[in-house]
Amino acid sequence: MKITLTKPQHQVSSSKKRFRALVSGRRFGKTYLCIAEIMKFASQPNKVIWYCAPTFKMAREICWLPLKQILHDFHWVEDINESNLTIRLKKSNSRISLKGCENFDYLRGTGVDFLVLDEFADIPEQAWTEVLRASIADKEGHVLFAGSPRGYGNWSYRMYEKGKRDKEWDSFQFTTLQGGRVTKKEIEQAKEDLDIRTFRQEFEGSFETYAGAVYYNFHAVDNVIDKQINWKKPLHIGMDFNVDPMSCAVAQIEQERITKKDKIYFVDEVVIYSSNTEEMCQELKDRYGTRVPIFIYPDPACRQRKTSAGGKTDLSILQNAGFKVKVRHHHTPIRDRVNAVNARLKSASGERDIFISKSCKIMLKGLQQQIYKVGTNIPDKESGYDHMNDSIGYLVDFLKPLTIQSASFKPQRWNIKQKQYGIHTR
Repeated sequence: MKITLTKPQHQVSSSKKRFRALVSGRRFGKTYLCIAEIMKFASQPNKVIWYCAPTFKMAREICWLPLKQILHDFHWVEDINESNLTIRLKKSNSRISLKGCENFDYLRGTGVDFLVLDEFADIPEQAWTEVLRASIADKEGHVLFAGSPRGYGNWSYRMYEKGKRDKEWDSFQFTTLQGGRVTKKEIEQAKEDLDIRTFRQEFEGSFETYAGAVYYNFHAVDNVIDKQINWKKPLHIGMDFNVDPMSCAVAQIEQERITKKDKIYFVDEVVIYSSNTEEMCQELKDRYGTRVPIFIYPDPACRQRKTSAGGKTDLSILQNAGFKVKVRHHHTPIRDRVNAVNARLKSASGERDIFISKSCKIMLKGLQQQIYKVGTNIPDKESGYDHMNDSIGYLVDFLKPLTIQSASFKPQRWNIKQKQYGIHTR
């Protein structure tokens, strides 16, 4: 049997350097390359191999099933532990374990021969510097860093740059298209769905600068309109639960006549200081009454958070008030919410899907003035512009999320051809 790699994958695989850093666009085939590299080391006697993802759940979802499939196809499996995500191999007696780095202190104490850090930009740098680097020291183990870039302020950029100057390191950078797994048509569709910076990062594997304005696609003319509430259409309200202040971004959705695409028009805003969810509910009722249906898109923390007395969750308060609540089960990463808003403010193809009424002064100021913390890809929350921006983000992330989260690509499959293990290019 043989594992078929693309030429870019083979370029990474054939490097003899001890440390390799790969950054690429989505759907390049990073996971399958990681599995191929795991097998190269696992074929040697008594090796300890770790595949590490940002969380244990991600390790299971990304790597576990394809790893088990190919190992079974090669008849290498001696024993599998489903709870610990560990596989012991026949003949070589090597052990492969999948790990999560959310509690990286628990990874101490084991010597590792080969280490994979998948989506390493999302793994805490301390997991590498304080724990994992030491785990390979006594065995002089090898490491493959793989993932999509997360800006110049992320430690992944420093690892990538190290590969350009350190004799023990090697660095690689490839686009999604170079991976050969996604069609040009799909790439062009992504340009319509994403803003230009997100598109370059996610599909071209580009390191982007996270500095200055968070919502850099907002334009004080092109995204601003003079529009009032249409009392014949439902209200869609994004809600942030911070007590100082409680913030709501009020929108309505209209379909373009020609393109038939939905556009989001923010027509009002509600801000209450030193308040709680019950008071905000009453304010919304007083302001909008029951003239039109009202949909609320709150912070997913509302399932547990309580800003009112009586032990009620914010979610239950909203539901009991008669609102139609639309909320995710889990938080979307902050950068994905920000990217979703930027993509709707202006896509990579130049289309704008979000417009703000001139009357929404707080909203306009927040979109214009919120900046990134210096040297990071984290929006600054000290200036006070984040609450209304978060309200916008919860609504947009639910109605128009980034399509890269649920893109429908064909599954990658192993090309198994011969009985003898090896790797070749196509």
